[in-house]
Amino acid sequence: MIVGLTGGIGSGKSEAARLFAAQGVTVIDTDAIAHELTAAGQPALTQLAAAFGAEVIAVDGSLNRAWLRKKAFSDRAAKQTLEDILHPLIHAEVATRLNANADAPYRIIMVPLLFETGAYANLIDRSLVIDCDESLQISRAMARSKLTEAEVRAIMDTQCFREQRLALADDIIVNNGSLANLETQVREKHERYSGLHS
Repeated sequence: MIVGLTGGIGSGKSEAARLFAAQGVTVIDTDAIAHELTAAGQPALTQLAAAFGAEVIAVDGSLNRAWLRKKAFSDRAAKQTLEDILHPLIHAEVATRLNANADAPYRIIMVPLLFETGAYANLIDRSLVIDCDESLQISRAMARSKLTEAEVRAIMDTQCFREQRLALADDIIVNNGSLANLETQVREKHERYSGLHS
C-alpha cells in the first residue's frame, strides 16, 4: 500500500513524516528529491539555467532557491516551466525508490501539492492530510522558513483551500497540539496501515 502524505505549508508534514520514519516506514520526500536533483552539478540545474538564465545559479554553484521561489510565485509561466522541468524527474525518482522497497507493508510519499498536481494519483492507494488551523500554519511557516506573513499567504494561495484538501483526504491527522499528540496520532495511523496490508 502507498500512502500520499500532504498538507498546507506549516501544517507539520515534515514532522509527521519524520515520526512515520521513526516507526520504520519508508518515507519518500518529493521536496528532498527536488533538492537532490538541483544540487550543484546535477543535470536538472543545467536545464533550469537554460530556461531561466544565470541568475538561477547561486555563487556556490547550487540553485538560487530564493530567486527562483520569487520568480515562480510572481510569474505563472515561469512556475509552469519550473514544474515541466522538475516534476517528471522527481516522479521518475519516486518510482525508482518505491520499487526498491516494494515488500514493505506500506510506504509513504510526501507530496506538498498532492491534490493540486494530481501527478501521483496513479501511485497512491490512500491520502493522508496533516491539518492545522490557518493561524498556526502561518506562524509555524514564518518561524521555520523566516518568511513574512505576506510570503506565507502567497504560498498558501498556490495550494488548494484547506476545505478542499480535507474533503479529498482519505485520512486526516489534526496537528493543532503538542508533538506528543502528533506522535500518538502517527502511531495510530501506522498500526492501522500496517494492519490493512499485513
